[in-house]
Parts: sequence; C-alpha cells; structure tokens
Amino acid sequence: MSALPTPTGVLQVLVVDDEQLARARMRTLLADCKSPLVALAGEAVNAVQAMELLQRQHFDVALLDIHMPGADGLALARTLQSMAEAPALIFVTAHAEHAVEAFELEALDYLTKPVRLERLQQALQKVERLRQFSRGLDADLPQEMLVIQERGRTERVPLQQVIYFKAEQKYLTVRTAARSYILDGSLNDVEERYKEHFFRIHRNALIARRAVRALEKHFDPEEGEGWAVRLKGVDELLAVSRRQLAAVRELVKS
Repeated sequence: MSALPTPTGVLQVLVVDDEQLARARMRTLLADCKSPLVALAGEAVNAVQAMELLQRQHFDVALLDIHMPGADGLALARTLQSMAEAPALIFVTAHAEHAVEAFELEALDYLTKPVRLERLQQALQKVERLRQFSRGLDADLPQEMLVIQERGRTERVPLQQVIYFKAEQKYLTVRTAARSYILDGSLNDVEERYKEHFFRIHRNALIARRAVRALEKHFDPEEGEGWAVRLKGVDELLAVSRRQLAAVRELVKS
C-alpha cells in the first residue's frame, strides 16, 4: 500500500490491483496521459488497503480490479457507495462478464485488460467532465432528491446533478454527468415544478439552464437539418425545436 504526494489541479488516481505487473502497467499508462492531466496518488493490493488509503486522503477516481484476494472490486465498490466523498469508479479487469453489475454500481467506465492508453484517457475524461460539472452546480437549486425506482432498488439522485430530462415513450430519462436513470413521470409535470432552473428546448426535452455550452448546426435523421444544444457534462447533442430556437439563442447568450 502506498500514498504519494501529488500536484494540485490534476485528477488524483488510486490504483487497486493485486498483480504487481498490472499496477506497473497502469503506472506507465497514467504517466503517458496528457488529457486530462492525472497523478497516481496511491496504490493498494486489496480492498482493505484501499479503504485505509481512502479514509486518509482524497482521490478523484479509483481504478479497480475485480478478482482480488478477499473482498473483490465489486464488493469494494458497494462499500464506497456509502462514503460521503467517494471517488469515481472505473473498473479495470480481464473479465468482461461483470460489466452489467459494474454499471449498476455506478461505474463511469469498464476497461478490459490489456488497457490501451487511448481507452484509459477516454475513461478519465469522463471523470474530469463530472468533476467540472460538479464544481459548477447551481447553489440556488432546491436541495431536493429525485427518488428513482430502478432494477429493484431505490436511487436518490440530487436535482443539482441533473443535466437534462428527456421523454422516452412512457418514461423519462434523467441524465447526470455520471450516468442515466429511468424515472416514471410526465415531462410537463417536471417542467412546471422546476421551470426556474430547467428550460424546454423541444417537445421531448428539458435542460438545466446552468448546463448550456453552445448552440450549433445539427442534422437529425428524423427531423433533417436543424439546431442542437451542447451541454456541460455530457457528450451527446440535444435537438432544439424551431419553435424554441430563438429562446435557446437568448439562453446561450445570457
């Protein structure tokens, strides 16, 4: 187990893997990362050592192996869910069959060994977007939790973390920088309740006002040539209806 001094302003990374060669490989990859900037802030060979480190210092992201002696990476991830300031989770494993369970534990990504530098950087960029979005949370938003029933469990999602709501047939997709959730309800009801903080851009979508980055030209296979909005914290574009285009332009300028 080791904790290392790290520079400020970069992602602080914890590597948890019982194999020495795997940790050495990850050290090399992290040293080669250019975007985002990262620092290896600690290493652990099992879940117990990882928890000792996590209780002593802050990490932005944990790179977790799954198959380890004692409690495995999935068990460690479940424990981390109870932490007030848990790191983002990226699983790094030779076993692809655990991906579904990993994402149910709110992992940001799931990498299979041998890990390529490009793939690692993509995963770490997700962490950086999440961190940047969290810094920009609107303090004026109601301190409210959305209660979401999903896969037989109850999720509590802070309204402050929601980037957009999108109507999908009989349910709503609730998107945060970390992941998507499914919510029963009406987009009209959500709009009426949170209209000061969320803005209608299309008949099927509400966006967080604070999340707007840009308005740009976009081709939609169903609607043809049009416009879409780019949001902080997510990669995808959301279509803007012609009716709402002028209002969205004003929102971008504000």
